[in-house]
Amino acid sequence: MDTSIARRNILARIRAAQGREPEPSVSEREAAADYLARHPQGPRPEMPSDLTTRFIEEAQKMATTVDTVETLDEVPSAAHRYLTEHALPLQAIAWQTLQDLQWAEAGLNVEFRKPEDGDVVGLTGCFCATAETGTVVLLSGPETYASASLLPETHIAIVPASRIVSGHEEAFGLIRSERGELPRAVNFVSGPSRTGDIEQTIVLGAHGPYRVHVIVVRGA
Repeated sequence: MDTSIARRNILARIRAAQGREPEPSVSEREAAADYLARHPQGPRPEMPSDLTTRFIEEAQKMATTVDTVETLDEVPSAAHRYLTEHALPLQAIAWQTLQDLQWAEAGLNVEFRKPEDGDVVGLTGCFCATAETGTVVLLSGPETYASASLLPETHIAIVPASRIVSGHEEAFGLIRSERGELPRAVNFVSGPSRTGDIEQTIVLGAHGPYRVHVIVVRGA
């Protein structure tokens, strides 16, 4: 469901209550961009030149399992290998942006739709990933539905090495430069869902997937 019109109307009402025009003017947008450019960043850890290795190391610390392949064509076989090794179903739902990959040839039954009750595996790509924390960044859209990474018990994310950036600051900068504005949902996934609310005991899968598996594509 596209909620962009509803969001625009809500923001327009807020701006009207403030005595401003419904849409931001060019000068307002330029002022916001100037502020972001000049705003000082806080202390940050030094990043290595090899962001891919750093991303993998940090992702594994967060209980994400990681596999690496050289090309996108190898992704379906890597996904099949992971599911087989963990005795998981060879059926999955996936983002529509992944339809060109040869899933059936790899022995997987993949449907390109939003998840429903009973769907155990969700396949997604990503917008980018951050090396500092081993985080996968997902942007929602008509073909990249957020539910694919949230509802199934197992989330498999495809991460092109070329889309690994240093940290969250670079991730948001990339969103602004490539998309212009934030979509309805921006999800930062750092390993399986977890909670420690009950007796400070960590429980996985409390609010989302029990498992997060990342396939890093070094040549993409």
